[in-house]
Amino acid sequence: MEMKKKFSIKGVVLVLVMVYVGYLLIQQQTTMVRQKKELQKYNVELQKKKEEKKSLQDEVQLSKTDKYIEKLAREILGLVKEGETPVMDNKN
Repeated sequence: MEMKKKFSIKGVVLVLVMVYVGYLLIQQQTTMVRQKKELQKYNVELQKKKEEKKSLQDEVQLSKTDKYIEKLAREILGLVKEGETPVMDNKN
């Protein structure tokens, strides 16, 4: 009888250990899936920031050209070239 009782206790302990290990594995898998989704989100955000940076760098390069400076002078200051006729917009 004692042999049967010890075997039962060992069996219960073994089952409990297996359940605990299974729980840990499922918990780790869930954490990994969540972290992969978060990583994907950050990669998308990083790509957007890289595109924004490229756009800003292009704009800085453009701002150094004479054409861009001329365009700003025409739009903001209302300057015209010699021989051009200025046109006034009454909407603003």
